Amino acid sequence: MHLVCLVYVLLPVCVLRLIHSMIWVPWRIHVHFRKQGISGPNYRPIFGNTEEYRNSFTEARKKTMPFNHNIVHRVTPFYHEWSRKYGKTFLYWFGVIPILATADLDMIKDIFMNTGGGSFEKVRLNPQAKLLFGQGLNGLVGEEWALHRRIANQAFMMERIKCWGLDIMASTMKMLTKWEEIRGERDEFEMDVHRELQDLASDVISKTAFGSNYEEGKRVFSLQDKQKHLVFDAIGNVYIPGFRFLPTKKNRERWRIERETRAAIRNLIKTNSKARENSRNLLSLLMSSYKNQDGKEEKLGVEEIINECKAFYFAGKESMADLLTWALLLLAQHQEWQDKAREEVLSVCRGNEVLLSENVNDLKIVNLIIHETLRLYPPAVMLMRQTTKNVKLGTLDVPAGTQFFLALPSIHRDTDIWGKDANEFNPLRFNEPRNHLASFFPFGLGPRICVGKNLAIMEAKVALAMILRHYSFVVSATYLHAPRLLISMQPQYGAQLLLRRITS
Repeated sequence: MHLVCLVYVLLPVCVLRLIHSMIWVPWRIHVHFRKQGISGPNYRPIFGNTEEYRNSFTEARKKTMPFNHNIVHRVTPFYHEWSRKYGKTFLYWFGVIPILATADLDMIKDIFMNTGGGSFEKVRLNPQAKLLFGQGLNGLVGEEWALHRRIANQAFMMERIKCWGLDIMASTMKMLTKWEEIRGERDEFEMDVHRELQDLASDVISKTAFGSNYEEGKRVFSLQDKQKHLVFDAIGNVYIPGFRFLPTKKNRERWRIERETRAAIRNLIKTNSKARENSRNLLSLLMSSYKNQDGKEEKLGVEEIINECKAFYFAGKESMADLLTWALLLLAQHQEWQDKAREEVLSVCRGNEVLLSENVNDLKIVNLIIHETLRLYPPAVMLMRQTTKNVKLGTLDVPAGTQFFLALPSIHRDTDIWGKDANEFNPLRFNEPRNHLASFFPFGLGPRICVGKNLAIMEAKVALAMILRHYSFVVSATYLHAPRLLISMQPQYGAQLLLRRITS
């Protein structure tokens, strides 16, 4: 009897709470933004606009497109469609979470620079996404993030990154030697360079992170590649609290991959312990202790180091392989820029087979090409933030808990910022100063700018220069232009080029 009475009491309370959180609060937020001139697709109870969001990606991936760089409709199709209806800033819903999508530069600058005194933070990751990114820098907030960031900053100091230049060159030469074996006696041969550059990036991150090589680290990369697809599937759905604990088929696979990944990294730490004693690879730097501004020693624990290694392994491979792939495709399409870059590389190399570390900064044209590639094809597209309290952005009042989608691909193609040729490949535009800090942010901005930015730029310059030194290339007739978002921006069907060895 008492149990029945309790049910009768609790049931209406639960129903009222559901109505409050799933209907009343979203309606109130919708009205709040509508009064300020912000509209968007209609909210649907429980799931919001998740179905339309997912369907937009599904439809976008079904079609290829001409080889041009007007790709917003393909990589962020939901923003392309809704911004045309509701403007550059609009409100949509991921479940019951309100998300402001925006291409407003002043708003984005304030969000990145966190000018509201700690009002903005990274969006808390879907618990299933943490299995890929770990609990490293990308997912941490507050003082825990600050500690990891201070230690990571020490590891990624520029003078240390320069020491990794020889590792980058050695890995690139190994790849080029393999290409020569594939070429054989042929004058010209076809290759999907995206696969090759993934292997290159894997080898580089293995050497710089662990002082090992791709063969030792390939188990980690293989596991993370499988986890990537599972995570991408998870983050496209509304997360139901507690769902990650249910022994579904996909969850069991996620758990298995997570266990094996952590075990593989832990084994790499053990097997390379002796080599670390006299090395300055990323792992040894992360394991070192540092003094903070108060003179106190700070050090990460083993599990924290594994979390960071997971994040660096994934980001180091995916972002670098994607950047180099798009750079080669752009140069294959624009032969005049390929010729200019090669002429510069040959001049800087001065007859050497490889690029010397001290000459990397002399690659001015290559640097312009890399930045233009990052503008048109930035590896990271889904840049998100959220409010921790009620804030005011310009004239807009934003309630606590609101998330932001920062429309990077659209900003990088805004004709008001970049001119009428914003969808064209023109590296010379980076010879001109930019008028707004938030007009170009492939690595983010502010305190949480990507800690590996300098390493990524250096790796891209070295690898691209060495490829240009040894090969000319054009786009193969088999290439299908289909940029897609799969955590990072990748060519959906590979990147097929026709390569020819340079003999002079």
